[in-house]
Amino acid sequence: MARRAQGTAAGLSRERIAAAAVALVDRDGLERFGVRRLAEELGVDPMSIYHHIKGKAALLDAVSEAVLAEVTVPADVASGDWEEIARRTAHGYREMASRHPRVFPLLATRARTSSVALTALERLVTSMREAGLPDHVVADTPMTLFSFLNGYLLAVLSGEADGTGDMPALDADAYPTMADLAPLQAGFGSMAEFDRILDTVLGGIQDRAARDGTR
Repeated sequence: MARRAQGTAAGLSRERIAAAAVALVDRDGLERFGVRRLAEELGVDPMSIYHHIKGKAALLDAVSEAVLAEVTVPADVASGDWEEIARRTAHGYREMASRHPRVFPLLATRARTSSVALTALERLVTSMREAGLPDHVVADTPMTLFSFLNGYLLAVLSGEADGTGDMPALDADAYPTMADLAPLQAGFGSMAEFDRILDTVLGGIQDRAARDGTR
């Protein structure tokens, strides 16, 4: 593919570069991703990309921001209904991860400092304050919620299930209690399992708020 001139003459923008980068990672994975390969996809000189995004680290941030922008919570959810906002956010995050499994590890390993991420977190913590939850509970909730989401989704996307939705069978002699509980852990990666564990996370936040009282 012939390369075009630098900067605006190449018809580039931050949004176009980020979209192309997401598509490239979706197709080839993070291991093969680089500015030169992206420039080849766009048909431009690599320096053209640097006119808009300064370096590979910033480019990976743009990729993260682009997929996070897909996670939305409808505006009709009541501002004070923090649990519904958290639940909708979690489901949107899961759906985004399933669309971009090769991009997702970036979200689990990079700080969520983009305006897209901060806007979503601001809506969640504001709704919790409006509901009267103690500030220390509110402050811990983003880490609590996304620690679960990132860890769980990374495990699911890594392909640890055997393809049937179940975890590998356990040796009942060596691990009798775990083997006894195994039927209750069926459906690894399923929506039912996701919702069940999400309920536990959100219920724990509710219980702590009730125990500690309002701020």
